[in-house]
Amino acid sequence: MSSTAELRQSSAPLEKTPLETYVPPARPSLIGLSREELALKLGEIGVPPRQQKMRVQQLWHWIYFRGAKSFDEMTSVSKETRAGLAERFTVDRPEVVAEQISNDGTRKWLLRLPSGDDLQKAHEVECVYIPETDRGTLCVSSQVGCTLNCAFCHTGTQRLVRNLTAGEIVGQVMVARDRLNDWADRDTPHGNRLVTNIVMMGMGEPLYNFDAVRDALAIVADNEGIGISRRRITLSTSGVVPNIIRAGEEIGVMLAISLHAVRDELRNELVPLNRKYPIAELLKACRDYPGASNARRITFEYVMLKGVNDSLDDAKLLVKLLKGIPAKINLIPFNPWPGTAYECSDWEQIEKFSEYVFNAGYSSPVRTPRGRDILAACGQLKSETEKLSARERQALRAMAMTD
Repeated sequence: MSSTAELRQSSAPLEKTPLETYVPPARPSLIGLSREELALKLGEIGVPPRQQKMRVQQLWHWIYFRGAKSFDEMTSVSKETRAGLAERFTVDRPEVVAEQISNDGTRKWLLRLPSGDDLQKAHEVECVYIPETDRGTLCVSSQVGCTLNCAFCHTGTQRLVRNLTAGEIVGQVMVARDRLNDWADRDTPHGNRLVTNIVMMGMGEPLYNFDAVRDALAIVADNEGIGISRRRITLSTSGVVPNIIRAGEEIGVMLAISLHAVRDELRNELVPLNRKYPIAELLKACRDYPGASNARRITFEYVMLKGVNDSLDDAKLLVKLLKGIPAKINLIPFNPWPGTAYECSDWEQIEKFSEYVFNAGYSSPVRTPRGRDILAACGQLKSETEKLSARERQALRAMAMTD
C-alpha cells in the first residue's frame, strides 16, 4: 500500500455506523416472516385462531414453494382471506432495476429496496447468480454498503447505509428464482433446480446483521418452502469473533472466513477488524465452531495480492496456523476495481502457493474469476452500476423488465 493509503486505512474506524434504519411501507410484504409472525398477521385481519395454522401452511406453500407474486394466485386460500390480506399486505420482493449478464453466464441484479413509501429514499443492493455444471450459486447481500473497511474490497469503501431485513435477504433468493423460472412448476425434463447453493458473500458483513440473517436463512433452508439445505448455504465473515460460535448454534450453515493474511501486522491493514479480533482469537473461534468436522470443513478465503501475501513463506505459515482445524483454503485471484492499490498475483505464483498448501494436506482450489466483465466478481459489488448515467440505468431497467 502507498503511504497515503496506509494513513487512510489506519485512521478509518474499524466499524461503520448505519446511517439509516428500515422503514416499512404502508402495506408491508409478508416475505421474511416466520410462521408465528404470519399467524399474527392473519389474526390482524380477523382469521380465527382455530384456522390460523392451516392458513399459515397455505401461505407458506404459495409464497416459498410456488413463488406466488400476488394473493390472487393463492387459489386454495378463501377469497375472504385473500381480500383481507391484500388490503393490508403484499408478497412483493425487491424490484429488479438492472440485470447484467456476463460473457461466462454470470448474472448480476441491481435490486431496489424501498424505505417506507418514499421512492426517493429507496436503497439498492446487488446479488449475483453463478451457473456451473454441477450447481448454481447465488451470492446474497446482507447490508446496503458494508460495516467494514477491508482495503482490497470495493464494497468496503462504501458507506454503511443500513442492515437488510430478513424479508429483503430472502427476497433476493426469490428474485433469482423469478428471473430464472426456478419455482416448483418449472418446465424442465428433470425438474432440477438452477439455484442450488447460497453464499452470504455479497455486500455487507452478515454477522453484523445477525438476527435478520439467521431468520432469513431459516426460511431459505425450510424444506416445506425454498428448501436449500444448510449444507449448501455458506456464511462468510471477516471475523466477528463473538458471533461465530453463535452462528454455529443458531444458524447452523457452513462457515467461511475471509482470512487473507497470516500475520496480524498485515491483516490489520487488509482487514482492519483484525485489530479488534486478531488472528489467534479468530482461529480459536473456528476450532470451537459447532459441527466443524472433515465432512463440514471451514473454508478459509485468501485473496492473492501480488507481492503482499503470496509468498511461499506465507503459504507455510498458513498451513501452520490452520493445524487442527478441519479446513479447506479457497484461493481467490484478486479482482481489480477502479482506484485500487493492489494487483493480482501472477498465475505461476498462485499455482506454487496452491501446490504447497495441497501437499500439506489441505484442499486448495483456485476460484475461477466469474463475472469480471460486469464487475460481479468477488470484492467488486456495487461499483460499475453506481457510475451509470440515468439514461443507461433506464435502459438496463427496461431490458430487465422485458426479459
